[in-house]
Amino acid sequence: MSITIWGRPNSLNVHKVLWLAAELGLQFEHIPAGQQYGVVDTAEFLALNPNGLIPVIQDGDTVLWESNTILRYLTEVYGKNTLWLEDPKLRFSAEKWIDWYTTTVLPVFGIVFFNLVRQPEDKRDLAAVKVAAEKLEKILDVANSELAKQPYLSGSNFGVADIPLALALNHWFNLDVERKHDHTHLKAWIERIRAREHFLKVANIL
Repeated sequence: MSITIWGRPNSLNVHKVLWLAAELGLQFEHIPAGQQYGVVDTAEFLALNPNGLIPVIQDGDTVLWESNTILRYLTEVYGKNTLWLEDPKLRFSAEKWIDWYTTTVLPVFGIVFFNLVRQPEDKRDLAAVKVAAEKLEKILDVANSELAKQPYLSGSNFGVADIPLALALNHWFNLDVERKHDHTHLKAWIERIRAREHFLKVANIL
């Protein structure tokens, strides 16, 4: 097994892959790429991902891009006795949260995160942040309700479906925004996540 992961260390999408690889106990090489690290516009990288985007992994002869696809691949190939859910009904019930994060949470959370974390203070659109934060709280009610019934989005145990949302909410709960929803179950869940050995090694790199 020889796995290489390309991507800049402060990318949330790269964090997904690095965290999962660590959870699975995989040996891998991490090559910083993107933005200040360059690499993504080289012929060698574009041969791996013609989109010029990160993350990318190479596992032997297999090359993959798109972070959620990489999560599913690594879990199925290397997580059979740990994070992989063999029952397809349980697996897809869990994995819908991966896609829900991407299609529903990320477009709204991204407005808050970009302005409060990535932008210098004098360029922040605080009006947009306020609107997005209010919308995000309503969206997160859905996950909070799910976590009232089970300890993880993946079910009884931590799994790959918890990874995307956990990385985002680790920042969300640290940001200086007004919150009107209690989200008790989400807060308990993120504390369980933060207690995992490999999580904070990547999650707080900005």
